[in-house]
Amino acid sequence: MRGAIEDARSPHPIGATLPALYADDAYAQQWCGALDQVLAPAVGVLDSFPAYLDAATAPPDVLDWLASWVGLDAAAALPVERRRALLTYAAELHRWRGTPIAVRELVRLATGREADLEESGGTMWSAESGTPLPGSARPGLVVVVGPVDENGGDEVDPALLTVLLSLVAPAHLPWRVEVQ
Repeated sequence: MRGAIEDARSPHPIGATLPALYADDAYAQQWCGALDQVLAPAVGVLDSFPAYLDAATAPPDVLDWLASWVGLDAAAALPVERRRALLTYAAELHRWRGTPIAVRELVRLATGREADLEESGGTMWSAESGTPLPGSARPGLVVVVGPVDENGGDEVDPALLTVLLSLVAPAHLPWRVEVQ
């Protein structure tokens, strides 16, 4: 967290805003100077508040706070750049929740790897009657996280990825993660 800032200067000194009667009063100016030192860090934070709310510029500890707003508490275990990417696309991921797009994108953002989805169902046609039906009778989804590609990627923690995927995986299907 942010702490005391040495020699912080207020961009808006209080002493300069006093009525003219106090402009030459040394005690009033010193007292206002002390208040400026106490308030300077707060003024600095408030002046840069939009930067704290932007995933690209927020300090790492604030990223964890922002992640809690969108249900990505578990992302704190990821490297900072991966957390920034997840937070940047959090609204988009929630919009696509329950779809293959959201699952693949979350895996890519959290791990740097691509994901293949193996679904239980399927469709096909055949010119011959009596051909076996595709897929299986039991519904399910397997998220297969591929190997590291040429762009690199982080080591995958299946438990962490399972927690993150629970935010976007289809609610009506049992699913699991397999890491190659």
